[in-house]
Amino acid sequence: MELKSLKGQHHVSAITAKAEHNYQFYTNILGMRLVKKTVNQDDTSVYHLFYADERGNPGTDLTFFELPYAGQTYRGTNSISLTSLRVPSNEALQYWKKRFEEKEVHHEQIRDYSGRKTLYFEDFEGQRLQLVSDEGSEGVAGGIPWGESPVPKEYAIIGLGPVQLTVPSSEPTAQILTEVLGFRETRAYRSLTEGLNDIRVFETGEGGTGAEVHLEERSDLPRERPGRGSVHHVAFRVEDENELKKWVERLKQLRLPSSGFVERYYFRSLYFREPNGILFELATDGPGFEGDESFESLGETLALPPYLEDQRSQIEAMIKPLNTKR
Repeated sequence: MELKSLKGQHHVSAITAKAEHNYQFYTNILGMRLVKKTVNQDDTSVYHLFYADERGNPGTDLTFFELPYAGQTYRGTNSISLTSLRVPSNEALQYWKKRFEEKEVHHEQIRDYSGRKTLYFEDFEGQRLQLVSDEGSEGVAGGIPWGESPVPKEYAIIGLGPVQLTVPSSEPTAQILTEVLGFRETRAYRSLTEGLNDIRVFETGEGGTGAEVHLEERSDLPRERPGRGSVHHVAFRVEDENELKKWVERLKQLRLPSSGFVERYYFRSLYFREPNGILFELATDGPGFEGDESFESLGETLALPPYLEDQRSQIEAMIKPLNTKR
């Protein structure tokens, strides 16, 4: 059974305790578009918010589950410890540094990290984020910024960059990335923390900032206790439903426990955990977010897939109203 290479990042899903503050931060400060306001299909009492480029192209989505009673995150291993967001150029980082100063967003200095210019920052819940410059980068193309964003197009976020995994032992995760998922180990770079092993870089598909996983080994840290501001899972791109079904069969053949095929309406998915417990998802590029809303009105109303539509009244009674009308 021949499988095509994974195409790069599809989305990253994280946890927030405050959907309204989350919406304000990611749209008004980061300038991303809310392309879908829906619910967690595994727990319809909570929101699932999707922020992305102008129409939620695969590889541009940063999503959040709202868990109102989520506690503090205690950072550590067995985690997705850093999510990167791509910007077009080094000059864009200067714009963002000034913007973060004006908006009082916690951030560090622009620095060279992993061979690229980057700017580390955190949202209001301590979500660990990094802007990464696409200047000189080749590989997976970025998305298209939304025309109504408060951020000028030449500086706007254009998609997901590398995700960083922090684990107590890197080799089991590396084997899953290379031997199961088909990533290539391409290079390594020095950790910012003295005395640690180099961080290993893996890429898939066309490579570049939108198709990298960075693997950090930290035997000096406890296991992370997730909460608000932590990442739930990372998803990688699969071309279509037929290809996803091949991946379902591949994991069965390898006797790796998985969810099997999962219908998410906006895309189709497959979930499994790698040996250090991090949740991976494989997700199809389509159908996309315009099956139940027009391009112009994406994210403005509560969208439910057809198989949840008969529960709309109960769902709307359970969740706190969130005004996303523009």
